[in-house]
Amino acid sequence: MPAKNSKFGRVSWVLFEWARNPYVLVITVYVYATYFSRDIIGDPVRGQALWAAYQGYAGLVVAMTAPFLGAIADAGGRRKPWVAFFTLLLALSTAALWFGAPGGAGLGLAGIGLAIALSNFAYDGSLVFHGAMLPALAPPGRIGRWSGLGYALGNVAGIVLLLFVLLFIYLPEQPLFGLDRAAHEHERISGPLTALWLVLFSLPFFLFTPDNPSRRLPYREAVRRGISSAARTFKSLKHYRNVAAYLAARMIYNDGLNVMLAFGGVYAAGVFGWGEIESALYGILLSVFAALGGFLGGRIGDRIGTRRALLLSLGGMMLAALFSLGFAPDQLFFVIPYVPGTAASSLPFFETAPEMFYIATVSLIAVCLVATYANSRAMMAKIAPEAQVTEFFGLYALSGDATAFVAPAAVAFATAASGSQQWGMAVIVLFLFIGFLGLLFVREERAVPV
Repeated sequence: MPAKNSKFGRVSWVLFEWARNPYVLVITVYVYATYFSRDIIGDPVRGQALWAAYQGYAGLVVAMTAPFLGAIADAGGRRKPWVAFFTLLLALSTAALWFGAPGGAGLGLAGIGLAIALSNFAYDGSLVFHGAMLPALAPPGRIGRWSGLGYALGNVAGIVLLLFVLLFIYLPEQPLFGLDRAAHEHERISGPLTALWLVLFSLPFFLFTPDNPSRRLPYREAVRRGISSAARTFKSLKHYRNVAAYLAARMIYNDGLNVMLAFGGVYAAGVFGWGEIESALYGILLSVFAALGGFLGGRIGDRIGTRRALLLSLGGMMLAALFSLGFAPDQLFFVIPYVPGTAASSLPFFETAPEMFYIATVSLIAVCLVATYANSRAMMAKIAPEAQVTEFFGLYALSGDATAFVAPAAVAFATAASGSQQWGMAVIVLFLFIGFLGLLFVREERAVPV
């Protein structure tokens, strides 16, 4: 087993999230997602629905494969080769987004959809094996803070990359690298930049984070044992009732979290008519609060208990999410009319009152959302059987993706049926509430193997 007192190994484990997590902020939320919706599709409502579909396809593949891959890794011993595979796939598929141009040029709509689905699959796949290494690296009483620190640094990295895009590509009259604005190269470059960032900053993890020793099983034998172990675990879930209750609750609320994260930028750009600069600034601001949520969330979990911390962050997010839907260019607090375009400040961006109130509300969402992600991972690390951690992190991925198509489909249906992005996003709160209720039946205790 890796040495738990290897602080440099833990730091390198955290740095992998510095390398990987900007993908979420730059690609799936603030830059490429809004470019896709606004310029490739040209219709924020249809763009939101298509983006949801791509996320759902990737989640379905992860759900079908992650438990078996995790069990195979447990049988073979090592996790880092699996992380390396998914890292390479994520880098290649993200870099390919450079070729996604408006009007069907380059990859075309089908090619962009495939690249997004592959990158989401690779991102989630890396989460399984990277997360499964945490219980062997961190002392039990500090799992929450290390998990939270990873999410915090991941968001700080996203801020750094978003600032780079804003200062050197979006704002200058002549963007860096001589990018052509008319061909949307200043937005498409986010794919290769994110891929390069991932490759460079993931190196410390592969060089210095200790891995489980290899059990030197032939590949076919590791596959056979892994599949058999996963099958036994599925059959014996009654024995793991507490873990099963947690995974069921997380399956529901995680759908809401993912949709809120994935479509936050698309929603804001569509409702308020923001361009690329406003979207990037919005992403930077929320990432600051998201980093705060990761930093504090895990520490609060270690102090008051991970389950209680999860209930706290989910409750705060539900209230803030409902509140945020009450702001639009022509309204405040759902019912107060507002003259669109009326400036309430001298700021160069976000100068109207609805924009300012909306950003204040979603800042709280960002804190609660990342705190929930951090403590969700810490909870799995605390209750999974020690000998089957990767397999159970595969089930953790299954719980996150088995119904991943449901929430995006619900958002897509509600958006299309109502013709309103607000009503489309409102269904997310229902997923958060049902998951909140499920957590009330979960105990914070480690499972004993069958």
